[in-house]
Amino acid sequence: MSKNKRKIAVFTGNRAEYGLQFPILKAISEHPELEYQLLVSGAHLDSNFGRTLDEIQADGFRIDAEVKIDMKGDLRIATAQAIGSGVSAVSTALQRFSPDLFVVYADRFEGFAAVIAATQMNIPTAHVEGGDLTEGGALDDSVRHAMTKLSHLHFTTNQQASNRILGMGEEAWRIHTVGFPAIDLISEGRFASVDQVVARLGLDITKPIVLFTQHSVTTEFELAVQQVRPSLQALAQLAERGVQVIATYPNNDAGGRSIIKALVELKNRNLPDLQFHTSLGRSMYHGVLALARDRKIRVACVGNSSSGIKETPAFGCPTVNIGSRQDGRLRGANVIDAGYDTDAVAGAIQRCLHDETFRAIAHKTENPYYLGGAGKKIAAALATVPLGQKLLRKSMTLKGEVHDGWYR
Repeated sequence: MSKNKRKIAVFTGNRAEYGLQFPILKAISEHPELEYQLLVSGAHLDSNFGRTLDEIQADGFRIDAEVKIDMKGDLRIATAQAIGSGVSAVSTALQRFSPDLFVVYADRFEGFAAVIAATQMNIPTAHVEGGDLTEGGALDDSVRHAMTKLSHLHFTTNQQASNRILGMGEEAWRIHTVGFPAIDLISEGRFASVDQVVARLGLDITKPIVLFTQHSVTTEFELAVQQVRPSLQALAQLAERGVQVIATYPNNDAGGRSIIKALVELKNRNLPDLQFHTSLGRSMYHGVLALARDRKIRVACVGNSSSGIKETPAFGCPTVNIGSRQDGRLRGANVIDAGYDTDAVAGAIQRCLHDETFRAIAHKTENPYYLGGAGKKIAAALATVPLGQKLLRKSMTLKGEVHDGWYR
């Protein structure tokens, strides 16, 4: 590490998060005054959820530390204990690296552990994607807002999110509205081509295509199988009618393993036009969504992943959002909501694939998360923010005076 460059430690805990962080890592690695230290953890190291270290290395990034977080079982207590394990493991890595700044993303329990470790060690911490809302019972809001209050810098994806962070009493100079980093890659065309998608996945682009991912709702993890089975039944029905279905595994939240078991049961039925992947990787995942840019190709994104809300508008891809997990999330006009019901899910998918009026709306929808150059904006802020006590010592802007009730 150069003595003249700021050392920026970056934490990633699962495949989806890494895909969103890629533009940030790239911008840090290219900035003349910054060097990155990459801490890889969580599902990246777990073969049950795709063990995605190879993807990171294929992108040309050096992995500086593999931070093992113990996740035993599929229960809430396992997540709580994993957070404790993560605090210990991340703190050990940070002690070794002594970074100038630490970057953590979004709302995952692994990232929560990382923020606790860093802030307790007085390491200035930057949080990406704070201020968003997901009110569907996944614990995401509570974890995300807690991470915001612990962190020292905030990089938000939209102005509404910035306004919420101001409403939490954070000082305005700490908040940077940069947009959604993943859209940087999409706008640059950094995803698999049509030919690459067809070759790897064996698709016939004259037939409809569904890309499916459904995660557990962590406050209802015991209902994960009950909630995913109607979706799988709908996919099976559609596959028998010639719809090509690409299903990917969920993340490693409580309830994830039971969803995987249900996916394996469906896989064992050997239905035509149904394929399963632990992880497609960012480039191939976006490549499938990008097929929707050609109106002649009928593509739908289905499930409850945030990618269905935040990334699909960049491709004009019709989307079915299932259940409550993404409630409250800012979204484009390309999204149809469906409950945990086979007919409702199947009907919503058919609308995405065949309703020309809705397909036209989806194709032209505005992306509420696109501002452009998010990665470079974040790197620039990391390179120039003054280090020291002003950054570390946080002030609450809400004084709480009483004027005929609480006054803000």
